[in-house]
Amino acid sequence: MVRAIVVVSLVIGAIALVVFGPRFLDTTADVAERPPCDLLKAPCEWTTKDGDWRITLVSTEPGTQGMEYRLSVTVPKAPDRFLAVLRGQSMYMGEYPVPLVREQPLEYQARFTAPFCTTGADMIWRIDLQDGQEKLQNVPWALVFQAQK
Repeated sequence: MVRAIVVVSLVIGAIALVVFGPRFLDTTADVAERPPCDLLKAPCEWTTKDGDWRITLVSTEPGTQGMEYRLSVTVPKAPDRFLAVLRGQSMYMGEYPVPLVREQPLEYQARFTAPFCTTGADMIWRIDLQDGQEKLQNVPWALVFQAQK
């Protein structure tokens, strides 16, 4: 009897993993609706009911871990706990939170190095803005960049 319950539980668990697993690993599902904005080519800007947003990303200099980037975000209203989260756009490589530091009342900056990808320079990263654990929903763009080695 116990053996049958264990087997049935394992089968149900395997079916659930097959059905729901890809949804958890799919990092492009919510991005498909949003057009990409390449942060290394030009700043990304948009306006909300609170005011204007502007995000820029520049590569600074190669460090010991790879190319360093400086992310600058200008906001109309200061979030409580503001951070950027790096997520692989072209493949899943985990999530890397990058705390944004307030430089001026409505201006934040962060310096970071994108993790290396074994596929070479083809890795596209996406930056999602969050207020604490909550992803900001007012961003009309998929904020992306191609990592440089």
